Amino acid sequence: MTRRRTLAGLVAVAVLVPGALAACSDDDDDASSTTEASSSALPPVIVEIGSLDGTTVQVPEGGAIDVTGDDETYMDWTAEITDPEVVEFTPGRDDGSAQFNPGFQALAVGTTEVTMTNSSSAETVTFTIDVTARE
Repeated sequence: MTRRRTLAGLVAVAVLVPGALAACSDDDDDASSTTEASSSALPPVIVEIGSLDGTTVQVPEGGAIDVTGDDETYMDWTAEITDPEVVEFTPGRDDGSAQFNPGFQALAVGTTEVTMTNSSSAETVTFTIDVTARE
């Protein structure tokens, strides 16, 4: 009797396991498409605040610009953007576990003038952002 139960149990496992594995393989397809989508993310264009004034920064549509070089008053920068449909400003912040530089997100192909102002130091930098079509 014990052999029959064991054999019946093994048959049930043999029938159920392939179905379970097939269900897992469907999930793997979803995971791989997620990986593919995230691997197409663009690295940020990194620019130094001290050398930004008067320059043109190129960034592909959907990309980001990370403004570095101000470790003390990075949260005090604001931005005035001539064409806010081209780029969006992200202020610097500190969430308690990490510090984030100010930056820009490229929304659409186009060119816009930007003036960044620091409320602590009264420093101002003016530059152009040229958002190009993503290749």
